Amino acid sequence: MNLLSKLESILFVASKPLTIVQLAKALDTSKEHISEALDTLVMKYNRDDSGIHILREAESVQMATNPENLSAIEGFIKDEVSGELTKAQLETLTVIAYRSPITRADLEQIRGVNCSVILRNLMMRGLVDQYDSSEEILPTYVLTMDALAALGISEIADLPQFAELSQHEHIAHALSKEEDSDTVE
Repeated sequence: MNLLSKLESILFVASKPLTIVQLAKALDTSKEHISEALDTLVMKYNRDDSGIHILREAESVQMATNPENLSAIEGFIKDEVSGELTKAQLETLTVIAYRSPITRADLEQIRGVNCSVILRNLMMRGLVDQYDSSEEILPTYVLTMDALAALGISEIADLPQFAELSQHEHIAHALSKEEDSDTVE
C-alpha cells in the first residue's frame, strides 16, 4: 500500500489534528515525504465540489468537512442528537462502559462496524469523552460523569457484572484477531 493511501486512512480515523512529526513516525518516513503527500491530498480534496477538506495549520493537519457545507451538517447533527439513543449508540456506549478507555479502532474491531458518527453523536450528547495521548495517534474514549449519573452509578465498576463482562473472553478474542492481522502485514 502506498504512502498516500496510508496517510489518507490515518487522517480519516484520527478525529483530531495530527502533527507532521506524528504522521512521519507512524508511517516510518520523513517529514518531507509526509508534506509532499499532504500537498497531493489537498489538491485531491480541497475543491468546491468535495465534501472533505484537508486542514493545515503550521505543523498540524486534519481531515474535515468542507466549510461550505456547514448548514447541511448542522441540520444533520441536530436531528442525530435529539431523541432516544439508537440500538447502535446503545451498543457502542455499552462497549465503552465495559472496556474503557478504548480506542475507536478497538471499538470497531469489537462491534465490527465503523463507529465514527456514533462516537461523535455520543460526545455531542455528553455521554462520552475523548482523551488524547501524547504517545498514541488514536484517542481513547470513556464514559462521562453525566453518563454515569444517567445510569445511576457512581463509578464504572458499579455496572452489572462489570468484572466478568469487562474481561470477557469473546472480547479478548475479537481484539486478538486485530493484533494478529497487524502482525501479518
